[in-house]
Amino acid sequence: MSDSSMHSPSRRAFIKATGGLGVAAATGWATPAVARTTDVVVVTSYPEEVVSRFEAAFEKANPGYRLRIVWHMPHDAMATLRQPGPEGVDVYWTPSPHNFAVLKREGLLRKLDVDRSGLPGRIGNTLIDDPDGYYVATETAGYGFAVNPGYLKAHGLPEPVDWADLADPGYAGHIALPNPGKVGFAPVMADIVLQAYGWEKGWATWSAAVANSMLVERGGTFVTDELSSGRRGIGPSIDFFVASAIAKGAPLRFIYPKNGGVNPGQVAVMAGARNLDGARAFVAFLLSDTGQRLVTHADIRKLPVRPSVYAGLDAGYHDPFAVAAAGGYGYDGLRTEGRLPLVAALFDAALARRSEKLAALWPRARAATAGRGEEARRLLSAVPIGEREADWAEAQRIFSTRRDDANAERVAGEIEQRWAAETDARLAKAAQLLEAA
Repeated sequence: MSDSSMHSPSRRAFIKATGGLGVAAATGWATPAVARTTDVVVVTSYPEEVVSRFEAAFEKANPGYRLRIVWHMPHDAMATLRQPGPEGVDVYWTPSPHNFAVLKREGLLRKLDVDRSGLPGRIGNTLIDDPDGYYVATETAGYGFAVNPGYLKAHGLPEPVDWADLADPGYAGHIALPNPGKVGFAPVMADIVLQAYGWEKGWATWSAAVANSMLVERGGTFVTDELSSGRRGIGPSIDFFVASAIAKGAPLRFIYPKNGGVNPGQVAVMAGARNLDGARAFVAFLLSDTGQRLVTHADIRKLPVRPSVYAGLDAGYHDPFAVAAAGGYGYDGLRTEGRLPLVAALFDAALARRSEKLAALWPRARAATAGRGEEARRLLSAVPIGEREADWAEAQRIFSTRRDDANAERVAGEIEQRWAAETDARLAKAAQLLEAA
């Protein structure tokens, strides 16, 4: 789930041509019948520098159609996407796998019937297309670490190689860590670690990493701002945020970890699309060789989903398909997609909100004598629920629907309070052990 809020232009800038179907989709105003034969209504969260390039190229290649863009962030798009009637949406195009899964479950998407030859639909173990054919990836972004080489050199720190490095006590105070409970792209980041190391070891890794970190409550540009300013030296992020900062002069570089993962941007045709031919044409353009090469433009800097495009790129351009062929990208996003909202809430309740306590206790637990220190580390590493509970369908439903269901929100809040109380009890016990030691 990618967080584009740092790119958000005004809504007015994205609802183009007052009186057109973009406004109709947002307001319900009527539009001239002639526009309905040519306009394609697209809901997206992509920033204007991305959308404008695709809009110009698509309309040049398809002069019979005109895009009408309605901007919505993933968290506020569903009301518009569920809107029935002739003034509804034709295409949904955004980096939010969770929203696509919900729309498919509610029967609001139309099965795609566009040519997908040359598109593998997966990178390593990560399935980036819907296996039933209701939505497909148009680009993807890789997770990893932004680093400030000058900062690391000045502090005598090595560059991180994999996620477990973030738990190294030598990095204490040097990490800017996005909170998965607050930052849209970060739940997948958290889950990559849980899959790579296992549920218990994964949470232990995150607990120690949180103790080393300043928590960032907003998107990827805030991580790069912390690093560019020299306040921190390492920040987990997504590659295109960092590439954008580097292009603007930030003294950063990006490291793809051993246990990598990707977050796809996807596209779907709505079941109630009134301009079906135009919707198909736009999806086909996004997946075409021309559309895929646009993804690599300096203003966009994403990873194409058509492997053949990489042959024409610079040698340094990251090719996830090549890495996957060599055994990388083992993360199976489909397997744990449903639990991402729960993982984000659990991270926030049990770790992010207790970051100051963890930062105070972890150094003492490492320095304590073997018996008490080992028990204290166990208490600091424990997670309120097991993986089986996190994979329970009803628990996942509660956290995935809480924004739209008042009862689910109430139950989710009660569960979070139990997690917090259990965590506080464990941390208090760890503190008592360390005082005695």
